[in-house]
Amino acid sequence: MPAVRIVLVNTSHPGNIGAAARAMKNMGLAELSLVEPQSFPSAEATARASGADDLLAGAQVCATLAEALRDCTLVIGASARNRTLPVPMLDPRASAALVAEQPSDSRVAVVFGRERTGLTNAELDRCHYLVRIPANPAYPSLNIAAAVQVIAYELRLAADSAPARQESRHRFATAEEMERFYQHLEETLLALEFLDADNPRQLMRRLRRLFGRARPNENEVNILRGILTAVGRRCR
Repeated sequence: MPAVRIVLVNTSHPGNIGAAARAMKNMGLAELSLVEPQSFPSAEATARASGADDLLAGAQVCATLAEALRDCTLVIGASARNRTLPVPMLDPRASAALVAEQPSDSRVAVVFGRERTGLTNAELDRCHYLVRIPANPAYPSLNIAAAVQVIAYELRLAADSAPARQESRHRFATAEEMERFYQHLEETLLALEFLDADNPRQLMRRLRRLFGRARPNENEVNILRGILTAVGRRCR
């Protein structure tokens, strides 16, 4: 089973951070990253953690989502809403099974958004998949900590039943490596005048979706960037 990191983005209520940490510890998860929490550290978070103080003490506080995801090779975002550009959608059990299939030396992030508004489109662009928890259509909104508990439970079930996996020969590219590739790709498309800076439409978002589905490994990303470098030389 790969390492799993729970990422909470811009959480407004510190009690939710503590309750999420408790849910994680119940299910054997230990990596917690907080992106721009509105109040942390907090006595309320510690109280709601109810014994999971060690997770709070070890939580990584990040200024950006990119920082929290930099070494992750699979990113799954929790979302209750449909999006303009579709992202592959999984239920909690299928997402946990996908995580269990990853190489043992990889790291997976499951990202939860703001209590009221969830994840932005830009944040979802960094996700390979979305996970949606089935709920009452008339009242589908889940508390963040409750959502973490559901996902963590499914991850625990999948981990307990998954066969041991070997380290990968060529690991998937990390989120940080993919961001450098997307920046390189955008610069090259601008140089070719294929991408119009004044009217980009959704070209880069669609390309992110394409390469997100492909999930290239580190060697493949190096090949792609080598091609972009050669194209850049020709343009000059």
